[in-house]
Amino acid sequence: MKISGFSVIRNGILMGYPVLQSIQSLLPLVDEFVVGVGQSDDDTKDLIQGLNDPKIKVFDSFWDTQKTKGGLMLSEKTNEALDRCAHDWCFYLQADEVVHENDLNPVFEAVKRADRDPRVQGLLFRYLHFYGSYSTIATSRKWYRNEVRVVRRSTGIRSHNDAQGFRVGGEKPSVIPSNGRIFHYGWVKPPQTMGRKSKLLNRWWHGNKRDHEFENFEYDRQYGLRLFEGGHPRVMRDLIASQDWAFEHRRRLDDWTLKDLNLLASDVFERLFRHRIGEYKPYRLLEPRRNGPKER
Repeated sequence: MKISGFSVIRNGILMGYPVLQSIQSLLPLVDEFVVGVGQSDDDTKDLIQGLNDPKIKVFDSFWDTQKTKGGLMLSEKTNEALDRCAHDWCFYLQADEVVHENDLNPVFEAVKRADRDPRVQGLLFRYLHFYGSYSTIATSRKWYRNEVRVVRRSTGIRSHNDAQGFRVGGEKPSVIPSNGRIFHYGWVKPPQTMGRKSKLLNRWWHGNKRDHEFENFEYDRQYGLRLFEGGHPRVMRDLIASQDWAFEHRRRLDDWTLKDLNLLASDVFERLFRHRIGEYKPYRLLEPRRNGPKER
């Protein structure tokens, strides 16, 4: 059984993406890695080709900068890369997402299990969202806990809306757990770079009408930030060691808002009843059963 990896990127250097680390983290698992590189104002394409790995297949992708509604350009380009994958099982990584080396074997075993069940359309991953620094994670219900990252191409599955998730014929895909994690570093970079990244990315939703909002970017001490006590993927060690800015995640009394109190109340409810109110679940989770998986 062979697996394709795929991703898309544009202006990866300007936006401070750990694009090399993202690709490198997945190379041991996949038999090819397809990367669509949009016309860039930096050396993103040369950077990726510099990895000089025969598994990596880079193609030029034209991003229409006039399409600035709802982030739909991102799913269009993602599907373009998916269509170039040679194998049925395809592992999608965004350029700010990294896989831990300890999770590669469990994910491969999960793909093998999924391959034996024709109803499985994808695999679900648990997310760790880093915010402000490499030692802080965001845990409030504003941040999604799970998302589909391995998909079965023969089901007709397609990237959806702003490319966060997938749909099959407009419906949520049926998935099983991957037993893997996605380390999401999209919100960890020097504040000046974070402001530039936010401005450039925001244009795919609103054009350049809100550029001024990101000129003096500062990380906020939002509700739900926690210290990260685990280990990072090995490929991230140099980037983590190079962090040259400080971020204090602990909150002051004047940081609290009414929305934060609502989030706190929902957390208390979750601890008591083991249910997260209003959780975003763009998938249908299949549970194993004696006569095959059942849907929940």
